[in-house]
Amino acid sequence: MQKLARICQASIRRSQSTCVASSSTLPNSKCFRQYSTQNPGAKPTAQEQRAMEDRRREQAEEYPNLLTSHPYYDSFDTEELEPLKNSRHRSRIISRNDPSMFVEQMTKEVEAQQRGQVASEDDEEEIDFQGAQGEDDVDPLKIVPLTRDDQAALHKYDLLVRRITQQTGKGKIHRMYVLTVVGNGDGLVGYGEGKDDEIGRAKEKAYAQALRNMDWVERFEKRTIFTEMHAKLGSTQIILRPRPVGFGLATNPNIHQILKAAGIKDCSAKVWGSRNRLNVIKTLFRMLQAGNAPLSMGDGFGGRARRLDAGSGVRGRGDVERERGRKLVDLRTW
Repeated sequence: MQKLARICQASIRRSQSTCVASSSTLPNSKCFRQYSTQNPGAKPTAQEQRAMEDRRREQAEEYPNLLTSHPYYDSFDTEELEPLKNSRHRSRIISRNDPSMFVEQMTKEVEAQQRGQVASEDDEEEIDFQGAQGEDDVDPLKIVPLTRDDQAALHKYDLLVRRITQQTGKGKIHRMYVLTVVGNGDGLVGYGEGKDDEIGRAKEKAYAQALRNMDWVERFEKRTIFTEMHAKLGSTQIILRPRPVGFGLATNPNIHQILKAAGIKDCSAKVWGSRNRLNVIKTLFRMLQAGNAPLSMGDGFGGRARRLDAGSGVRGRGDVERERGRKLVDLRTW
């Protein structure tokens, strides 16, 4: 090592002007490294060339050094707080990336994506749900799953229209209540309820809810039910019986409209107990539609199920065949 140091000192004295001239272009460490080798005139090895290229890239900031502070990524705000009464030390609060520098870029990307979706959906009407201040700002008929042509072919009956009153601490609030039944006459039927200050608006809400609540009803030969059915809700009890071809609908007026909308043509019904229209309608729908919740499972969150979800629906052909142990044969011969 001492011999190597003496050689380096002699070389530096002989080429002092050369080293000083090269210091403007290369760091001093490179100059010492060059004259500390045994053969100063030899070409640098491949490893030294790669090291020099890496240093040039670092100087060009192509690959920034993460150990050094960067004015854009490492900026922060500092706030000095005075010491408290029980302490003699000062407090310092450092806030980094506040506000976040990524929010603006993410907002631009989301807006560009939304503009692309709107441009691709020229035929659909845009509904601003976030900008709506209340439910009255959005037309309920714009978010139904059917088109205008499909809605025109449906059966629509307003079975119950009345004025309701809500008693509050500051007085009474009067509104209109509408119950609407909608069906396609071929196995789909549903009912909806709507409340609003205006009768027209209440009808629109009830109609939109009825469209979303439409469900399938099992039918025998697409005209009647399979077996006799019994149901009880409150003090209202309904008995439905299947009838032969051409019998028609011998039922309560409200039941007649519902079965007609569902596509049931031959059936008879008897209502025992209370004939309240609201109870009769909801009891019949609990008989026709099974709903989506399994029986005796509650509401799915550990609580009790609603009374209207306790129905089992119309038994289909497969259920009746399994219970009887034989296949069903259609009575029609044409």
